[in-house]
Amino acid sequence: MNTKAALAAGVTVLLWASAFVSIRDAGQHFEPGPLALGRAATAAVVLLAIWAVRREGLPKKRAWPGIITAGVLWFGVYMVALNWGEQLVDAGTAALVVNIGPILMALLGGWLLKEGFAPRLFLGMAVSFGGVAIVSLSTSQESSTSVLGVILCLVSAIAYAISVVVQKPTMKYATSLQFTAFGNAIAAVLCLPFAPALFSELDAAPSAAGLHVLYLGLFPTALGFLTWSYALKFTTAGKMGATTYVVPAIVVLMSWIYLGEVPGLGALAGGVLCLAGVAISRSRSKAKRAAEVSEPELIEPELKG
Repeated sequence: MNTKAALAAGVTVLLWASAFVSIRDAGQHFEPGPLALGRAATAAVVLLAIWAVRREGLPKKRAWPGIITAGVLWFGVYMVALNWGEQLVDAGTAALVVNIGPILMALLGGWLLKEGFAPRLFLGMAVSFGGVAIVSLSTSQESSTSVLGVILCLVSAIAYAISVVVQKPTMKYATSLQFTAFGNAIAAVLCLPFAPALFSELDAAPSAAGLHVLYLGLFPTALGFLTWSYALKFTTAGKMGATTYVVPAIVVLMSWIYLGEVPGLGALAGGVLCLAGVAISRSRSKAKRAAEVSEPELIEPELKG
């Protein structure tokens, strides 16, 4: 992964971490479906406007199966299920369950995309998973966990994993902007039945809650998924998934600042483990680095038009 791609991945991690906090707060005023519609529609309008100005044209035919899959599962099912799940379980538990996704992603990527099963990747995932478990247990504010909430977050994790594995080959035939714009547009259309509820809730909610909808659409979705798609072009689906293990550690800090949830020593220790796991999963042996230099096909140029 080059410097630009690494920075893009970092932007994604920060924005996706902030989404957990924003969803948690917005969930006090918006139901899961309407919140997902507002988020996807905001992202779609902005991204399609940029797409029109750039005159990129439509994605190639071979890109549409992947875009449709992501539109239904990632921008649709994932967001509705996560919104609902975060109303039933605390943010730490939600982050733990959703971060099962990268493990599924690495398994699917190794099998379907022939990415292999690097020992360092799984070692890093094991360390990071231990970290998010500690973060989850340390930040939990409820004595019991909703089984339905955990199941919903697990549905999000599965939708997330499948979508990323499908996205990797799709990016050969579509730009990051095309993939994200049309994926969100598909999700927005599917969520249109929630439109009456969204307008009603926007009217009743305070202005700060309405800003959450705009923020989720513009930043974690529009910008966050663009930077994710860009970074994915330069690495494997498994390693990109492992990078998101940093998210729970950042969520702890953001929750402390914005929601007044003060992290304990256990949460801080878990955050350190998250970062350590990412470092391990991203590390490569000298032989592996040499092999990757000799394989230019791993770096796919962004298509134009």
